[in-house]
Amino acid sequence: MNNKFLPVTKQDKPFDFICLTGDAYVDHPSFGIAIISRMLESLGFAVGIIAQPVSDDDFSRLGAPKRAFMVTGGNIDSMVANYTVSGKKRHDDAYSENGTGGKRPDRAVNAYCQKLKKLFPACEIVIGGLEASLRRFAHYDFWSDSILPSVLVSSGADLLLYGMAELTLVQLAGRLRSGEKASEIHDLRGTCYLTKPSQTPLGAVQCADYEHIKLPENKAAYAKACKLQYNEQDEVTGKTIIQRHGKQMLVQNPPQRSLTTDEMDRVYALPFTRIYHSMYKHVPAIEEVEFSIIHNRGCFGNCSFCSLAFHQGRRIQIRSEESVIEEAESFTKNPNFKGYIHDVGGPTANFRKPSCRKQLKSGMCKNKQCFSCENLDTGHEEYLRLLRKLRSIKGVKKVFIRSGIRFDFVNRDKNKEFLRELVEHHTSGQLKVAPEHAVPRVLHLMSKPQIEEYERFAKNFYSETKKCGKEQYLVPYLMSSHPGATLKDAVELALFLKKHNIRPEQVQDFYPTPGTISTAMFYTGLNPLTMEKVYVTKDPKEKQMQRALLQYYKPENREIVRAALNKINRRDLISILIGGDKNLNNAKKQFKPKKFKRKK
Repeated sequence: MNNKFLPVTKQDKPFDFICLTGDAYVDHPSFGIAIISRMLESLGFAVGIIAQPVSDDDFSRLGAPKRAFMVTGGNIDSMVANYTVSGKKRHDDAYSENGTGGKRPDRAVNAYCQKLKKLFPACEIVIGGLEASLRRFAHYDFWSDSILPSVLVSSGADLLLYGMAELTLVQLAGRLRSGEKASEIHDLRGTCYLTKPSQTPLGAVQCADYEHIKLPENKAAYAKACKLQYNEQDEVTGKTIIQRHGKQMLVQNPPQRSLTTDEMDRVYALPFTRIYHSMYKHVPAIEEVEFSIIHNRGCFGNCSFCSLAFHQGRRIQIRSEESVIEEAESFTKNPNFKGYIHDVGGPTANFRKPSCRKQLKSGMCKNKQCFSCENLDTGHEEYLRLLRKLRSIKGVKKVFIRSGIRFDFVNRDKNKEFLRELVEHHTSGQLKVAPEHAVPRVLHLMSKPQIEEYERFAKNFYSETKKCGKEQYLVPYLMSSHPGATLKDAVELALFLKKHNIRPEQVQDFYPTPGTISTAMFYTGLNPLTMEKVYVTKDPKEKQMQRALLQYYKPENREIVRAALNKINRRDLISILIGGDKNLNNAKKQFKPKKFKRKK
């Protein structure tokens, strides 16, 4: 393990690049700024770090870079970091020292770039990371309840790198070294830039203009723009996309190609210290990731409320077994390692190969879900082999899986070999899974598997748990008030939970974040993929009722549950939901969801 951080104070010579982040400085590969800075260092550049600047002195501490400032809002969107879904200011932030909130500004990328432009007007700024990537087009901003322009326009930056940008960064750095300017590089895949409309590249796909879709009466145009942007994110078939912003044209070049396994191995072999900088007492975000391993990227699960397809893409990228094992073996040399690898995962832990071989040449299918396709390549052989090798490392006591797993993918494993080993070796008492809802129509809008898949998985999970003599439980993630979910649907979900004696301690109210299909549904009341109308609740009282119904068993929720049942004229369910466990059989009879039929 390396014990030398990149500089955070001024040096004798100017830096080539200065990386500025909205997180505390944590030099661990789970933090995007750590990867970007270490990659630039590996290319021979002098790199400095500015973390969570506030004053002019903070921004000016390292002087002006020779090449560019590299700016990111951090590992999560700054607005999500700063506010709850109900709009309340958060007091905590796991990505800041001691977990203290309020150390990054709202819309951090904009704030940081605008300050840098004022202090260093001659310096170029390149933006990237999650916040910039998901706001690269005109987008719905939940916190202002309006359509905002591309972050490239509002920030004043010179170039935007979207997605997982290592390869783009290497190509960009080489061209900057040769004397080109970031503001003049217009042909690099995986980037967005602004130009004059007269210089717009030929053959591009055009979205509706920002000035048009920002008007509330043009929500249908916004929904169509979102679908277009979503459909062109494939590295094989994706086209250049343009969107006019006043007198400027925003251009998104086609997506960068995926990293090869060798390239991904080299990224994770960079000399990270794997800990937060010594200037901090503690940064809570390190706790789960310090001894966790990322073995893959991308997700073909394609959930509507998740931004992964828009940011990382649907194609699976993997590290080699040798690379993962080398990282695990390095843990055993760390005096803080107690023998427990907390996770071997990624966006979806049990994906370790493409959803089908066809996509490698033809790209991902548009308007089609991988899980509804007969060509889906199932099986966990590669992942199982990797997990077994990790378990055999001297000094490793346990290897857990705490990333999300697709339980419907596990269900397709005919010999149940993965499930058996998951239960016996890789579950730490509780396994987190994400059915999200129980009503077929809502699950379809979420692009989640139907509830029968979860019931099948749960039955098999508890059967295997019993066989190996362990006491282990499923912890289901559930979401209230997702677009399409009515109060009646929330009651159906409550009955499902009662039927299965599930008492969730945590429930997530739908949070409309930039870059997801569900957020477009929330704003427009339309499903962008079909243009069909979708019910959306924005009433705080109804949202409170939907949330309370998912935790119907809590005494403090009884009156809210009663009010909800009265509102939809289902007083007959009051005794079932808040009348105690003796009514479990009645709940089983009441929960009878209709099967959802997909339209051809």
